Amino acid sequence: MQSSHWSVFTMNFLTTPASRRRFLQMGVGGAAGLVGAGLVAQAAQDEPAMPEAQDHNQHTVEYPDGHGNGMLVGAVDHERNGFDPMQMLVDWDYGTAETDEDGRTVRTYNVSAGDVDIEIAPGIFFPAWTYNGRVPGPTIRCAEGDRIRINFANFGSHPHTMHFHGFHTAEMDGVPGVEPGQIMPGEAFTYEFDADPFGCHHYHCHAVPLKRHIHKGMYGAFLVDPQAGRPPAREFMMMMNAFDTNFDGGNEIYAVNTVGHEFMRRPIPVKVGELIRIYLINIVEFDLINSFHLHGHFFDYYDTGTTLEPTLRIVDTIMQAQGQRGILEFRLRWPGKFMFHAHVSEFAELGWMGFFNAVEPGDFDAALAEVGLDEEWDRKGTQGSTVPQAAEEQR
Repeated sequence: MQSSHWSVFTMNFLTTPASRRRFLQMGVGGAAGLVGAGLVAQAAQDEPAMPEAQDHNQHTVEYPDGHGNGMLVGAVDHERNGFDPMQMLVDWDYGTAETDEDGRTVRTYNVSAGDVDIEIAPGIFFPAWTYNGRVPGPTIRCAEGDRIRINFANFGSHPHTMHFHGFHTAEMDGVPGVEPGQIMPGEAFTYEFDADPFGCHHYHCHAVPLKRHIHKGMYGAFLVDPQAGRPPAREFMMMMNAFDTNFDGGNEIYAVNTVGHEFMRRPIPVKVGELIRIYLINIVEFDLINSFHLHGHFFDYYDTGTTLEPTLRIVDTIMQAQGQRGILEFRLRWPGKFMFHAHVSEFAELGWMGFFNAVEPGDFDAALAEVGLDEEWDRKGTQGSTVPQAAEEQR
């Protein structure tokens, strides 16, 4: 088969949503196998069966039901990527903290922009624009009232900025046309402001065209702890994102923390009965709405995280528009694997679906080891706050 014929077939095949899903589920190796066997024409006419979920990684676990049949096949090389979605759940960046003459905490962060190819699904690479070489960028965490300094350097091929959601002066807004405006390649700027208000926020590039800079990966979480603290909990940062792999204005891969179906392969370990707190942020471009649905349980929701009292109580699904965020709190009552996913079937099938693995405390170490985690991951998840906890609660 000539390469031009293959290109035409690929373009036509991938513009059909159902065919696009099957292609991604087969994986790059599966698609290449079809070509090598001379079966491309037949594949275009026939409905290929979905492959069984495969164990390509020592830290991949077996599915408790048939949902594995619709999963993206294989495993992503996180070491090559330079980041791990499981670690991103608890990877707080506190900056370098010092105290000024007024006794206030000043936190300094170093962030750089750069072009990096990242693996977003097994064998599928995306030419990302990144903060600190990862997508999402570092989870910047501080306390309400802290003075924040972000030393930003642009090593990328395009102009970039950092726009933080929160109170700050116009000069610190990171938008074109307002000093300093877009930071050009090879240039740098220091953003400085006070962390206010407390809550679950985010930052992103505001260079033009905005939709291109966001969908290419230039965003991250900005968590501001209230001075009063929050009750002790196991905390996770979940950034709902997606990727337009053929740049047609629609997404082909959906995920939490970038890698499709990662938490299906590696269910997130938690303890039965402990308080779980999720900082949930939707940054998906091109789709108007995203959602989070928890199986078998309900949660309280704090819209934007700017209150200490829930804005919604006892719900199992929350909808978020792009840039919207909030905090979920819940306890899993029983041991077992409990699914969470977007309550949009297309998103779930293309990567936005995972499991919590709830176990009794005595089984927790084994659950960590099963997915390649250790005590440090546990510690960061339960001791992430920058301020003393408000109350001691039974986990």
